Amino acid sequence: MHASRLSRRAVLAGTAAAAALTTVPLRPGPAQAAEGTAPAAAYRWRNAVMGGTGFITGVLFHPCVRGLAYARTDIGGAYRWEDRLGRWTPLTDHLGWDDWNLLGVEAMAVDPAHPDRLYLALGTYTQAWAGNGAVLRSEDRGATWLRTDLTVKLGANEDGRGCGERLLVDPRDSDTLWLGTRHDGLLRSTDRGATWKPADFPATPSATGQGITLLVAAGRAVYAGWGDSDGSTANLYRTTDGTTWEPVPGRPAGAAAKVPIRAAYDRHARELYVTYADAPGPNGQSNGSVHKLCTANGTWTEVTPVKPGGTTPDGSADTFGYGGVAVDARRPGTVVVSTNNRWSAIDTLFRSTDGGRTWTSLKDTAVLDVSETPYLTWGQDEPKFGWWIQALALDPYDPRHLVYGTGATLYGTRDLKHWAPQIRGLEEASVRHLISPPAGQAHLISGSGDVGVMYHEKLTASPSRGMATNPVFGTATGLAQAALKPSYVVRTGWGDHGNGAHSDDGGRTWTPFTTQPALAKDAPGPVAVSADGSVLLWSFVHWDGTRYAAHRSADNGTTWSEVASFPKGAAPVADPVDPARFYAFDTTTGTLFASTDGGLTFTARATGLSSGDSEFQLRAAPGRTGDLWLSLKGNGLYRSTDGGATFTRVGSCRAAHTLGFGKAAKGASYPALYLVGAIEGFNAVYRSDDEAKTWTRINDDRHQWGWTGAAITGDPRVYGRVYLATNGRGIQYGEPA
Repeated sequence: MHASRLSRRAVLAGTAAAAALTTVPLRPGPAQAAEGTAPAAAYRWRNAVMGGTGFITGVLFHPCVRGLAYARTDIGGAYRWEDRLGRWTPLTDHLGWDDWNLLGVEAMAVDPAHPDRLYLALGTYTQAWAGNGAVLRSEDRGATWLRTDLTVKLGANEDGRGCGERLLVDPRDSDTLWLGTRHDGLLRSTDRGATWKPADFPATPSATGQGITLLVAAGRAVYAGWGDSDGSTANLYRTTDGTTWEPVPGRPAGAAAKVPIRAAYDRHARELYVTYADAPGPNGQSNGSVHKLCTANGTWTEVTPVKPGGTTPDGSADTFGYGGVAVDARRPGTVVVSTNNRWSAIDTLFRSTDGGRTWTSLKDTAVLDVSETPYLTWGQDEPKFGWWIQALALDPYDPRHLVYGTGATLYGTRDLKHWAPQIRGLEEASVRHLISPPAGQAHLISGSGDVGVMYHEKLTASPSRGMATNPVFGTATGLAQAALKPSYVVRTGWGDHGNGAHSDDGGRTWTPFTTQPALAKDAPGPVAVSADGSVLLWSFVHWDGTRYAAHRSADNGTTWSEVASFPKGAAPVADPVDPARFYAFDTTTGTLFASTDGGLTFTARATGLSSGDSEFQLRAAPGRTGDLWLSLKGNGLYRSTDGGATFTRVGSCRAAHTLGFGKAAKGASYPALYLVGAIEGFNAVYRSDDEAKTWTRINDDRHQWGWTGAAITGDPRVYGRVYLATNGRGIQYGEPA
């Protein structure tokens, strides 16, 4: 959907040619600053630590370099691990706004013969509205990149994203790479990923299938898993010459062996282990198996640790598939596999030291320590061993160093018993809401997808309280603080035990609303609280976009009444000074609505503004009444100083996606403004200290993080500090260097 502003694409006879080969795209420098902007300010950017919070879809230890590993995520880019540092280093933060679809990593590959080479296949979605994929290649372990834009789409955040790897360096020739796609067959490169052409592969891809699920080397042969078999047709292919592919004979059949998920080769025993399921996962699996192929004689042996279909102690059906697989590089017959989608009995890892004849469940003796990332208890007394376990890797230099990914973290062990998140530096939250309180212990409260609301006492450690409980939310849909009573905070979101709560201690602890409107369970939307905390306004939007009437409570959520005059589905905004005033921008009609009676009724004020985009945002400047800022994306930034009766376009701003406020600069009377938008011809992060007359860019080309249009806020207590919500790289916070 978004063409890269970095690349020059040439497509010749089905070949995707190399794109512009830079990690740091050129922008106007200090001597070339565009009109209305100051030279870029030096900022230091870091993550506000949460600790993972997203799906780890793949992990690779380098087979020839001790202590070196790589991880991929479904929406948050790729990372490099080095034991000497004890943390993950992000490798794809340079990807910018137009390249948002490349933050999902479909596959990765290393070259055993060249330790510094790394390859990434990028592309988050295969839908028509998403852009094509790309391949990044590095000669320095991801410090710098060369890029090739593809003519096909990849799906790193779609079903099957835990399969793999779909990218492989050919074991016979380091210049040859293979890339398995979902809908466009098998691609081959003979120049280390610079150009790609379709390979002659016998299976026919479909527009809706999984296509090639895995590529693995076994000696000098390459095997490819096929995800579109019906269980009776071939789903594993092999080439021994790099040209001709043929089905592997004698392969397992049936529903339990329908989709090959992952594979690992024991080179000492010359055995290829393959995990299977009846669906690609990570959800939707109910059957699966594990098999090994003796590549010397072609004999298949089933080595499934436990067959799905039994009954758990509570009477539930024990259904699941199999996911990850890893072999010990130094000890023949030592292999580890994972279950996946085993919600009743909880997923586990099985380990065998005799080639799969007998197995031990590592979960049964596991001691989990999540003290570094307390949210992993999910509001319970004890953490779970995991779910969505499809990424699994065994250190080739330490057979007791085993790691596995879950839907929220990466667990690691050095003794096969004691496990803890091995997650430092890897932050994958999709952040939706940010509040920086004017007082109190925490400088930040956040609301995210999947992990709800967090109270950040420190920016350098995962919140000690974990995710907000009472009730626990999955995804937060609303977060608001009473401007004149900052101890009062409200939140809304998706949850099984209530969808709204309030806090009287600034977000440390929570109490659920006594009651909630019937709409709340299936359509919890954004929320606002009046400046004095006396009135709540809760808007409702279903996940499919259907909008409903907002409801009002004047008794802390004990009773609710419908507000018929409020624009359906709009995000309510409270005036920060006058408790009687609320505002809402109707994105369907381009009309600003306002209330002067505490949200009982709303009337239209300014009309004729841009419409049609639910991501338009309205913000109220702190400490002032009726001072409103409206971000209309490519239609610019508008301001009203009369409570929304009239709006004037801010001439210094070409595009505005999200706007926030922070402590004023020394000598300034107006809060500092922080903007994700375009002052020049590209989207970036800016600060203004003079009410939007001029802007200074505060991020740089190494720190872009894809799409960042959800939320931004300055710190009201620390001038220059800004918090930025990303879609897959957590909370970034910047401070003047």
